[in-house]
Amino acid sequence: MLETPLWGKALPAPAKLNLFLHVIGCRADGYHLLQTLFRFIDFADSLAFLPRDDGKIILETPLANIPAERNLAVRAARLLREQTGVHDGVSIRLEKRLPSGGGLGGGSSDAATTLLALNHLWQTGLSSPELQALGLNLGADVPVFIRGQNAFAEGVGERLTPVALPTSWYLLLFPPVAADTAAVFRAPGLRRDTPVMRLADWQASMEHNVGHNFGRNDLEPVATALYPVIGEYLSWLRAHAGRGRMSGSGATVFAECPDEAAALALAGKLPSGWKWRIARGLSRHPLLI
Repeated sequence: MLETPLWGKALPAPAKLNLFLHVIGCRADGYHLLQTLFRFIDFADSLAFLPRDDGKIILETPLANIPAERNLAVRAARLLREQTGVHDGVSIRLEKRLPSGGGLGGGSSDAATTLLALNHLWQTGLSSPELQALGLNLGADVPVFIRGQNAFAEGVGERLTPVALPTSWYLLLFPPVAADTAAVFRAPGLRRDTPVMRLADWQASMEHNVGHNFGRNDLEPVATALYPVIGEYLSWLRAHAGRGRMSGSGATVFAECPDEAAALALAGKLPSGWKWRIARGLSRHPLLI
């Protein structure tokens, strides 16, 4: 449950990393069946909500090249109002830090924070499972942000099993490209036949301290074919850190490090001009209290 009062308070919408992402099939409706491990990190957008007495839903901070009606925070507010019958208005202030097309779930996280906040502020009374079901209409990643726990996910990403993850630090690299998720998933070269795994397989890898190398991201080959610069950044990580992985459908790539000092040391070797960030893994969503 969220604390009160929340009107006007800056609320976080954290990023996620996919520590692995396997495509195990495709449904008849075109949605892909996945197995993935979601990890929250302390890199986040920020949203604030202010009441309006005219019944309008207004995004006060529009984003370049994204019409307000397509913004997932706006869509989430409208969907919640439609489904619950409330008539309240709200102004949304969004401070965008997570890159669009970065594979960090920024839009989905914005939508989840909006649903969590307005469910509380408008007193709509929806439970977490009800909010998760509602959020799935906005995107497959929205439910995990509402659930609020690092999770092993199946289905299209909505079947969640919470997992405990050790404290970790990550070096994030941001190739200068916005990956198109739809283009990555419809690429002819995408394999959709990775064998189904058991959560116990990953848990065993953690017990043997090799969890950071478990599995792969099945979207990497097609993403790097579409956007070769992603492959360049991955190659650098693998050459200098011994490992590297893409998050989601790209473009962000990352390497897990044992501590902050190791992450900073690795960052110190980066080519000039590359954008990067150090992030700490979170044990849960900051709004889960």
